[in-house]
Amino acid sequence: MLPESMGASFPDSVSAVGSLSDQITDTFEASSLPTLIDYVGIRCLSPAFDPAWAESGAIEHAITLLAEWASVREIAGLVTTVHRIKGRTPLLFIDIPPFNGGQGTALIYGHLDKQPPLGEWSLGLDPFTAVRRGDVLFGRGTCDDGYAIFSALGAIEAMEATGVSHGRCVVLIEASEESGSPDLDAHLDELAPLIAETDLVVCLDSGALDYERLWVTTSLRGNIVLTISAEVLDHGVHSGEASGVVPSSFRVLRQLLDRIEDSRTGEMTLPLFKVAPPDHLLAAAASLAVELGDPLAHHFPAVEGLELMGRDGADRLIRQSWSAALSVIGVDALPPAAEAGNVLRPSTSLKLSIRTPPSVDVHLAQAMLVEILEASPPQGARITVTPETPAQGWVAPTPHRWLADALDAASFEGFGQPPGLLGEGGSIPFLASLGHRFPDAEFVATGVLGPGSHAHGPNESLHIPATIGVTTALATILGHHADQPTTSSSISTIRPTQKKP
Repeated sequence: MLPESMGASFPDSVSAVGSLSDQITDTFEASSLPTLIDYVGIRCLSPAFDPAWAESGAIEHAITLLAEWASVREIAGLVTTVHRIKGRTPLLFIDIPPFNGGQGTALIYGHLDKQPPLGEWSLGLDPFTAVRRGDVLFGRGTCDDGYAIFSALGAIEAMEATGVSHGRCVVLIEASEESGSPDLDAHLDELAPLIAETDLVVCLDSGALDYERLWVTTSLRGNIVLTISAEVLDHGVHSGEASGVVPSSFRVLRQLLDRIEDSRTGEMTLPLFKVAPPDHLLAAAASLAVELGDPLAHHFPAVEGLELMGRDGADRLIRQSWSAALSVIGVDALPPAAEAGNVLRPSTSLKLSIRTPPSVDVHLAQAMLVEILEASPPQGARITVTPETPAQGWVAPTPHRWLADALDAASFEGFGQPPGLLGEGGSIPFLASLGHRFPDAEFVATGVLGPGSHAHGPNESLHIPATIGVTTALATILGHHADQPTTSSSISTIRPTQKKP
């Protein structure tokens, strides 16, 4: 059984062997990849999908595997601790002292909990059996977010092997992110004295439009999840008797959804949701659409002939990252079509996921939605709306000049291209929380959830060269952070068009 704390100490002076990128590649192939393959085999579902997670032991299995791998990294002074709070998922806390005179404290985030399989995977693939095909590793949790610990420690290990300075680094790997991170703040409260000096936060759980550069997330939409139920009968009755007399529970829900969404256009109708994005993000979207040729038009496995929403590529990028949108993500009380009899059903329940613009107060928006959906039930049906804890959106702070320069250098070092700026359509709730906790810190949100990665869906995969590129970029950012003050003059944007010297 893994001890609660483990340490490893190596000489402060380590002779450089090969380049930083070579070191990262060698470590990933020889050590990280085999352990990542073992991790794929663990069914460590997030608590929202496995309420009996503590009894099943899968999360404990995963955190033990990752902690044991971390504890033997050749990183001077590294200490690995499994932090526990009764009734909550554990958190892996890795504390690494400064190396070679580095300054500052960087907090690097990832998570180990997983989404469920979500349907059938392609022939030869299985969510909990890793399969490598060329440069791609398939398996649940590979890109979301199993690679994060390997990227974080692989970068730091390579920096020390090649003599590159870094400041103090704290790596946090939580186990409830896919449930909205309900346990993270409790851990951070208890660990507050150990992370109080954080001046750089790096999140390794975000997306990418391609695998050709470092993608830096500029914003994240919020998320509101509601389950709405309409009841019309105590039990089902023959549709020949009841239809035309008893209102359909499904039709009642259609009427309620019409209160908040225009079903013809998909536009959310509440004025609160109509938020214009900043001008510099509109300009960035237009630039990306020109450079990449309407990237979202080819990003999804759409059926042939499907008309995508949005006027053009730039508009689609803004809609994905800044517009409100409703998705029905679950249904109860509807039998499979093959088993459905001629019955007017007593009730229907829909689970709704509502993405909100990054700057919208999700608590206010959720209260308004519940009030609107519960008011004046159509035909007097019994309506119940059950909200979950909402996820606040996030807008990245403007980077200081040193960080903007570091991101340019990092993307060139890892990919040979300037960085890309990307507003993400998904939600990462803890980033808003960390933003409040560290209001003066620099933030970098990046990741490898790019084309074909299928995070949350069947056939999830990790693009290995992109992972090595992101790891190399992370090492470059940490190297710049090690000797830069946190009070540098700020600039308005990262310069993605800068050419390599």
